[in-house]
Amino acid sequence: MNKKLSRLRRAKRTRMKIRQLEATRLCVYKTPRHMYAQVTTTDGSKTIVCASTLDKELKETLKYTGNVDAAKEVGKLLAKRALEAGIREVAFDRSGFAYHGRVKALADAAREVGLEF
Repeated sequence: MNKKLSRLRRAKRTRMKIRQLEATRLCVYKTPRHMYAQVTTTDGSKTIVCASTLDKELKETLKYTGNVDAAKEVGKLLAKRALEAGIREVAFDRSGFAYHGRVKALADAAREVGLEF
């Protein structure tokens, strides 16, 4: 099994557990150049809010979009948008990525703004 398949297997297991709990899901995806995050409904059929390093608000202010600082800004923006939409509590779906570096920075920044998970 290669690295990508292992990550997808971990992600699937997490998503099934979150779906069983019927919780609103904060889903994170990362590439070497960008960071993406979205909050979806309990069944995953609809995106409620989203943020990424490609947003106009962030793209203008960030020098480089593939580092921890960029991930923190994405987390803050996503949490702000989620709170405006009336969402306070979510389940964190790291998409099978290890909880360190950019993924952890995004989660910590979202918690600082007021999102609970």
